[in-house]
Amino acid sequence: MLSIKQQILKRTFDVIASFLLLIILLIPLILLLFISRINLGLPGLFIQKRIGKAGKPFKMYKIRTLKGQKHHSFDEIESHQTKWGYWLRKSKLDELPQLLNVLIGDMSLVGPRPDLPGYADTLQGEDLNILKVRPGITGPATLKYKNEDQILRAKSNPQQYNDEVIWPDKVKINKEYVQNWTFYKDLQYIYKSVMCFK
Repeated sequence: MLSIKQQILKRTFDVIASFLLLIILLIPLILLLFISRINLGLPGLFIQKRIGKAGKPFKMYKIRTLKGQKHHSFDEIESHQTKWGYWLRKSKLDELPQLLNVLIGDMSLVGPRPDLPGYADTLQGEDLNILKVRPGITGPATLKYKNEDQILRAKSNPQQYNDEVIWPDKVKINKEYVQNWTFYKDLQYIYKSVMCFK
């Protein structure tokens, strides 16, 4: 588990890095939001309720990739996705607005991905340790399941496969992340994510 000093180190790095990245990426971010607005006919910024640290819900920001206001199930993603949205999701550029979530303290650059209600808020026992850290833009589970959409697309019942196979595995990975956290590992996950999704 993270000590007080480790938590301070992690948060300090998050604030400095997210602030600098937002300045550097502000114009590209605005451009991507504008293109999504034109391409999908809806506001480019998509806001969705997710579960954060200590099980508290927060509003997570993304660049809109799908037509329609709410998309929770795999089938909805498939039926509402455009070529533009597919590219954004695959490149992970749709996650850029989450730098604001990091800056204001809802998220961290590295950590367990924030889930929709019905997953992280149902954790019990030792699994609750996952909620002792801020959810992240990237992390070990995110990297392992970088092609999650493709994996699910190949399954006859993607929702069941997610709930029975992928989700429990993510919980296991995220518990290990929290229990064995080091600043160096966070830097490694950030580097791997940039190399993986660039």
